[in-house]
Amino acid sequence: MGLLDNVFGSESSSGVPGGNVTKPLMIALLALLASRYLSGGSKEPPAAARPDAAPTSTGSTPDANAGTILGGLGGLLKQFQQNGFGDAVNSWINTGPNKAVAPGQISEALGPEVIDMLSQRTGLPKDQIVQILSQVLPNAVDQLTPDGRMPTQQEIARLVG
Repeated sequence: MGLLDNVFGSESSSGVPGGNVTKPLMIALLALLASRYLSGGSKEPPAAARPDAAPTSTGSTPDANAGTILGGLGGLLKQFQQNGFGDAVNSWINTGPNKAVAPGQISEALGPEVIDMLSQRTGLPKDQIVQILSQVLPNAVDQLTPDGRMPTQQEIARLVG
């Protein structure tokens, strides 16, 4: 079972809302946010983040994947914190119960550009995207931060490798 199966459940898991669309949606979200984070927050997504871009094989290493995941997670949490949802984010990172987030809060935190890009990349309607993210994001962040803190690049590399 891989890192994303642990975080989002396997495709056969009945406990994950959204079934087999959850993992691709979360991968698209993390990839999009990582690319924006790593490119300095440019409004124009890099070629790899555009839906019309052909996938490329970069021969990525576990350390490179770890940096992307960590950058994506950090960028994601920063989006929520900057939009007034710091309490929810802190509950997801810290030990203890996770605060719920409503679909409208997902839209507000991520903004229309990100939701539009996710819709284009996944082919899902925007309302379904924010509904799924509202259900899986708190647990996903919780699982990626099991010790009540952001993981180091080495910890992510061990999970990815």
